[in-house]
Order: sequence, then structure tokens, then C-alpha cells
Amino acid sequence: MELSIGYWIGFFVFVLVMLMLDLLVFHKKDEAIRVKSAIKWSVFWIGLALVFNVFVYVVANNLWGEQFAKQKAMEFFTAYLIEKSLSVDNLFVFVMIFSFFAIDAKYQHRILFWGIIGAIVMRAIFIFAGVALIEKFTWVMYIFGAFLIYTGIHMLFEKENEKSFDPNKKLIIRLFRKIMPVSDDLSETRFFVRKNHRLYATRFFIVLLLIEMSDLIFAIDSIPAVLSVSKDPFIVYTSNIFAILGLRSLYFALSGIMQYFRYLKYALAFILSFIGVKMCLNEYAETFGSVFHIDNLTSLGVIIATLTVSIAASLWIKER
Repeated sequence: MELSIGYWIGFFVFVLVMLMLDLLVFHKKDEAIRVKSAIKWSVFWIGLALVFNVFVYVVANNLWGEQFAKQKAMEFFTAYLIEKSLSVDNLFVFVMIFSFFAIDAKYQHRILFWGIIGAIVMRAIFIFAGVALIEKFTWVMYIFGAFLIYTGIHMLFEKENEKSFDPNKKLIIRLFRKIMPVSDDLSETRFFVRKNHRLYATRFFIVLLLIEMSDLIFAIDSIPAVLSVSKDPFIVYTSNIFAILGLRSLYFALSGIMQYFRYLKYALAFILSFIGVKMCLNEYAETFGSVFHIDNLTSLGVIIATLTVSIAASLWIKER
């Protein structure tokens, strides 16, 4: 779906306006986000994504016809659902990071806000690079598919919890501490402070750095998964951004009950592996004319069914 530059500019302006309203109007004070408010905001962001989904259909229908519009609308919705479901795994990491550094709940929204600014930039780089690679080297789809299968299998056996979680051991944090001094003053609520004419980073900035790093690692998994649905840069990027915009409210809505979704990790592992298999099969079918092909509607059904079963199992099966 080759759209004019005006659509891209309009989307970026829309995102910028929404972020400014969020920071300067609705959350201009540092305060803990209540679960009820977070749920309302989550519904708002999901509703906004669905409205944009309709916008994609209308624009594509006016420019290229109904059949093409249905395809693009399905691509956006499937890509958004994949990104949204996979982002839940990232929320578990956020919980552990904030808990480890004892960040008060009223400051978490501000840190996540600036983390999202960085994520928007990084996603653009990753998505356009990924699309360019696929257009030039179609066999890259096999690499992406194999990587997703490996990631899904690895996720099944990953055993990282709050007791063993120590961000200070991460390479990026150790390197940063060598480059710039870090203040251990727990009372500081800014990202940087100046002491004795010397600039120090605070634990708030360390947390922000870890949030950005976790999103970078998460993007390596999620973007190839979304590229299995669509290779259209506008569809891939906008679905990613809408999922990211609702990530903060989803975090505050679920942070208190994440322990009840203990089987969700297995669902996400299966989804990643399934999408990896889909990428390899579809690329093989397109290259050699094989009948083995998984369309987006089938993928959407599998993803919804897998998430539903995992959440139901988490709620119904009592933990020993």
C-alpha cells in the first residue's frame, strides 16, 4: 500500500499530539496510576487502534478497491494483535525492573513515557531495515522464521524470576557505569543530577536505559513476527506504534495481577514458533508453488484461540 508522504506526516503528527496530551494534560503530575483508570485508558487506546483500522480500510477502499481494502484491514488487525499479545511478555520485565530498583509507582508512568519515545524511533529503524532486507533478499524470511522458532522454544525453558534478576549484571549497564558516574541517591527523581560540578546519571536513567534495552530485544522478536503478516511499511509501523502507545496503560492495568497469567508465557512461545513456521512455509510456497500456505485469517484464529486457552487455564487451574 504505497501512500503519499502526507499520510506518514499526518500519522506522526497524530502520535506527537497524543503523546503531548498524555504528558502535559492527562498525566502532568507524578502520581500512581489506579487500576480503574489504567483499564479505561487501555480501552481507549485499543478503541483508537480499531478506529484507525477502519481508517485503513476506508483509505485503501477509495484508492484500490474493496478486496484490497479487506486485505489491508485484516493485515493491520492481525499485526496489531500479534504485537499487543507479545508485548505482554515485555510487561513482566518492566515489573521486575521497577521492583529491583524500588521505583515508586507515581514515577513509573514518566519513565515509561520517555521509554516509548525511544521505542518509536527504534521501531522505525528496525521496520524499514527489515522491509528493505526482505525486498532485496527474499531468503531472509527463512532466517526470520527460524529465529522465531528458536525464540519460541527458548522461551519455554527460560527461567528468569525476580530472585535471580539482577540488571546491574547486564553488559550495557556495566559499560554505561564505566562511561558515566551513577548516583546511588534514592531520593533523586530526575534522570540526571549535578554534584560538585560533575554530571551524574541517577537510578531513574538506569531504569530508562533498561526499559529501552528490553524493548530493543523485544523488537527483535516481534517485528519479524509482524513481517510475516505484512511487508507493507505503513501497516507494520502503525500497528506497532498503536500497540506501543497502549503499553503503559496495559502495564498499570495488569501489573497487579500478572502472577495469575502464569500460562501466558507458553502461549506466547507457541505463537512465536507458529509464526516462524508460517514464515518458512509461506516463503517456500511463494517460491516453489507449494500448496502449504497459512493465510492471515488462519493465523488470526490460531493466535486468538491460543491466548484464550492460556488465560482461561491460568485463571481456572489452581497453582500448587
